[in-house]
Order: sequence, then structure tokens, then C-alpha cells
Amino acid sequence: MGENFAGVAEAVQPHIQALVKTAGLPDTEESLELLAGGWLEKQNTFFEETKRQNMEETDCLSPDDPRGALILTYSGSLLTVGPEQEGGRSVEYVSIGLRHDVPETASAESASFASDIRTGSAAEFTDGPIKKSSPVYAIAVFKETLEAEDEENRLGEVTLMLTKEFLDINKTVIQA
Repeated sequence: MGENFAGVAEAVQPHIQALVKTAGLPDTEESLELLAGGWLEKQNTFFEETKRQNMEETDCLSPDDPRGALILTYSGSLLTVGPEQEGGRSVEYVSIGLRHDVPETASAESASFASDIRTGSAAEFTDGPIKKSSPVYAIAVFKETLEAEDEENRLGEVTLMLTKEFLDINKTVIQA
């Protein structure tokens, strides 16, 4: 395998391999390298942007933790979980844009965790259009405590920024 693919975390590599088919690319090492390179760019963008936004990584977000979070999945999708508000959380899923087997976006105004959201495991919800994500690669939360509405707004802004960046990365992968 090539340098990009070798640079992707071992647990993520099968998702990159599966993405070749769902993205409709030829089943070649070149396609694998392109997708792995795109994934690495998304990973770096996620970590750089969350750091710039004064966010920190955590391995777990429990249902009783009132904070919201920004989540990067093994498949390169984004999941934004709003802070606890009036018995529920907003949840937004944004696909990586290359997959044809999942919706581009899905959201719920009031969702609940089925269990803790942990790195290495799927994020699962008891209600809303999002039942289960691919395994979670990274979870970022704000370092400072924010009012729920402010936190919701800031998470939305970061998600919008990252979505734009991820779409730009996808364009370079598709055009390559």
C-alpha cells in the first residue's frame, strides 16, 4: 500500500477501502491513495480547526454530560451533538460527500444518546433520523463552559466551516 494509506490509523483503513466502492471509484491502489490522502487532510483540518476554536479532545461523552461535541467518524463524516437542552440535544450528521450509500445530511432537534459516545465505537441515538454512526474517530468539546445557546451556535459555526473545508477536499479527490 502507498504512503497515504499507511498514514491512516489502522482501524480506519477498512473504511477507506470500503469507500472506494461506495464512492464509485475504480478499485485501484491509486483510488485508495487518493481517498486516504483526502481522509488525512480532513483529520488534520478537524484537529487544527477544533484547536483554533479552543476545543479539546475527549475519549467519551456520556448522556449526563451537558456539553455538546463535534465528532469525526472513521468514514470521515461529521456529527455535531448539541448541548443538553430541555431534555434533548440537537444532532446533525454531515456525510463526507463521496458516499452514495448514506444521506448527505440528517438532523434532529431533540435526540438522546443510547449510551456513551466513545472513540472506537459507533455513536448511537434512541430517537431521530440518526440511529447509528460509523465508529467515532475523534470527539472535540469546548474547553470553557458556555451557555447552551452560545455553545449550540458556536458548534454550528465550526460545523459549517469544517463542512466547507471537507467539501473542498472532496473536490480535489474527485478531480485528481
